[in-house]
Amino acid sequence: MTEKPPREDVGRRPMAWWPVGLIASAATLLLLITAGRYDYHRDELYFRLLGAHPAWGYVDQPPFTPLLDRLAIELLGDHLWAIRLPGAVMLGLAALLAAAIAREAGGGAGAQSVAASVVFGTFPLTAAHVGSTAAPDLLVWLGVSLFVLRALLHDRPRSWLWAGLVAGLGLYNKHLVVLLLLCLASGLLLVGPRGVLRFRWLWGGVAIAVLVGLPNLIYQVANDFPQAEMARALAEEKGAESRVLLVPFQFVLIGLPPVWIAGIVTLLRDPRWRPIRAFAVAYPLMLILLLVIGGQPYYPLALLTALFAIGAVPTVRWLAGRPSRKYQLVTGLVIFSAIGIATSLPVIPESRLAGSFPAEVNQTIPDQIGWPEYTAQVAAVYRALPAADQARTVLFTGNYGEAGALDRFGRPLGLPQVYSGQNEMHRFGPPPDDHDVVIAVLQSPPRWAGTCTEHGALRNAAGVENEETEAAHIYVCRLTVPWRTLWPGLHHYS
Repeated sequence: MTEKPPREDVGRRPMAWWPVGLIASAATLLLLITAGRYDYHRDELYFRLLGAHPAWGYVDQPPFTPLLDRLAIELLGDHLWAIRLPGAVMLGLAALLAAAIAREAGGGAGAQSVAASVVFGTFPLTAAHVGSTAAPDLLVWLGVSLFVLRALLHDRPRSWLWAGLVAGLGLYNKHLVVLLLLCLASGLLLVGPRGVLRFRWLWGGVAIAVLVGLPNLIYQVANDFPQAEMARALAEEKGAESRVLLVPFQFVLIGLPPVWIAGIVTLLRDPRWRPIRAFAVAYPLMLILLLVIGGQPYYPLALLTALFAIGAVPTVRWLAGRPSRKYQLVTGLVIFSAIGIATSLPVIPESRLAGSFPAEVNQTIPDQIGWPEYTAQVAAVYRALPAADQARTVLFTGNYGEAGALDRFGRPLGLPQVYSGQNEMHRFGPPPDDHDVVIAVLQSPPRWAGTCTEHGALRNAAGVENEETEAAHIYVCRLTVPWRTLWPGLHHYS
């Protein structure tokens, strides 16, 4: 079957490489400039630690992001900026993909530029800056959306195969791409074109996705679907809060909500976009599904980004012949981009961060503060122990951020091996039974750890409040029960 030319009524334009390239480069450069400020985010510390233990998967996530961090460290050294470099590149690529979606929808240079600017929103910048799994996931969802849009709108059947390949690769980063595929398929069933669901090219794409992602699926089956257990734990821990925040979050995930709203409205009303109406329906379906399962409010980020890119086309049409409207749009984009930068990147000096608006509204900012200081506090407790006790001491933490910090900053200070019961960290234990002296960093006294004495709470010089300063204390404990007996009961997902 031969590929058909692009539909003339949609008016597919050339790619506006200059303006779009400048926007993408600016986004990447901005992240590179700020990459070394503040310190590691707790997830980056965890991924760095996981990357030292290569595997086909981990109990709380697929392997891509931890192994990408490992590759960056091997190539560039064990530096913060090294593991943030890939995220900076990904954000630039996301800008290009958003522009490409606008182009497929008939947008010229103006619409493509507006679409590319979406990456300056708070959540795209945050995800890319701190090396979150959401950064590569944004690329995956945009890639799938681009190829699906091309297949539906321009009758390019082989694009289904490319969509399947991107989805299959995406399974190695997060399994959330399945949510996108389910919602798009449901949208096709509800508003059409239903005939494509019988199309062999579409099912060929499904087959490619399954085949490419099969090793990850095998890992899940062989390990009793640990990520399903992780999802249940997240729903129990944060589900109620997530349901309350889901709808309000949609208006702050990316800039200028009127643009993506225009995308949804035009998809439903413009007959030229009838073949891709499934995108407009997929979004509310996703919100309903997330309300049911208690999913995180940011999960629709990439679909919303695609709708923003589509909405850039009618938005630019709205400007035609109205200079005042162009001024309003540019002003809105600049304001929302400035807000996105201020509430996601380390632009405020650390000494003035405590109590600031960005630190209050974006938890990833305070979660980058204090790790070397916390480690130094633990090291002081360790050095105060008698030499005989030091030889049989291990570190134990309540969460993976603390474990990752002690692993990253503790070795130069001579600290012993660190263990934790959270998520994948539990698989790295138990400690040797003859190491019965424990320095524990926990949010409450460890009742399981025998006789314990408290040695102070964690503090950082900047006075920034985060999970550690709110509750974490240092305890020195002497076990009365061997580790091999205690260890199974210390595993927890969160």
